Amino acid sequence: MSVQPVTAAARPARVLVVDDSALVRNVLTKELGRDPGLEVVGSAPDPYVARDMILSLKPDVLTLDIEMPRMDGITFLRKLMRHHPLPVVVVSSLTPKGGELAMEALEAGAVEVMCKPGSSFSVVESTEDLCFKVKAAAQVRVRAIHTPDSRGQSAVRAMTKTTHKVVAIGASTGGTQALQQVLTAMPPNAPGIVIVQHMPEHFTRAFADRLNTMCGISVKEAETGDSVGPGVALLAPGNYHMLLKRSGAQYRVEVRSGPLVGRHRPSVNVLFKSVAKFAGKNAIGVLLTGMGSDGAEGMRLMKDQGAETIAQDEASSIVYGMPREAVKAGGVNHVTALDRIPDKVLSLL
Repeated sequence: MSVQPVTAAARPARVLVVDDSALVRNVLTKELGRDPGLEVVGSAPDPYVARDMILSLKPDVLTLDIEMPRMDGITFLRKLMRHHPLPVVVVSSLTPKGGELAMEALEAGAVEVMCKPGSSFSVVESTEDLCFKVKAAAQVRVRAIHTPDSRGQSAVRAMTKTTHKVVAIGASTGGTQALQQVLTAMPPNAPGIVIVQHMPEHFTRAFADRLNTMCGISVKEAETGDSVGPGVALLAPGNYHMLLKRSGAQYRVEVRSGPLVGRHRPSVNVLFKSVAKFAGKNAIGVLLTGMGSDGAEGMRLMKDQGAETIAQDEASSIVYGMPREAVKAGGVNHVTALDRIPDKVLSLL
């Protein structure tokens, strides 16, 4: 599966809701219908009904539950991406099991994952987030192709003097695939990496665990006090901000709650600002695909403090929002295609 950015249509995006719960279908239909940028054209209780509705209603984007009778959402998603590719936002229960299944859904071709309204935030916050993600997904053109496994292609170059370096990465829509491509290309002695990917809690734990099985570096969901050092990547847990701290010559992270920042928790800006403060010119900032502007202000501060900064280019971005805003804010040293970002990071070291 590959995704290509497209310009948002002037008309509302047409949405089909697929969920076996009548209550959830009603809630999603009602809340999505409040957004003038979205039009709910129908709802389906299972993949078999959804298949016929897709052909007749021609939606631009689907919301999809994973755990359903008759045919589970993962199986349906794989069939959909093979025969009738569409942007899909997975809306799953907020459980560790749901997180693991959501990671399978992303590998099967889903554009985004999120928890069902009211699972973690207030209903208002979570439905606003859902509308945002569905509109972002509707901007993506999806086509089914075979994607080669990137494992085994990791960079093998030798690195020295990396203990005082920090790489900070921010991503949103489409970021799970982009992060996988970047992190699997990092050598085992890569400098410490701190990451914010917009994703709900539990989903980040499952995502980190999956990346850890694929990468030459160690990847884990961050906890307060975790050391940021060579060969380790720390992913901010969903629903918590992550900040870089420094104690003497050693970097650590702090994970904490707090208000949404620019609609997000975790926020890329929160991470990048802390990196600008505590790492300065010893940092490299990377901003990957995503809708909105999170990270633009923080990346400008990083650049002002002497850090090298990289933004993913438009051609390789699923949604060229966050990188574009960082460029407009004057915070970017290098605009780079996704497949060249790992080499660019390593060369800057």
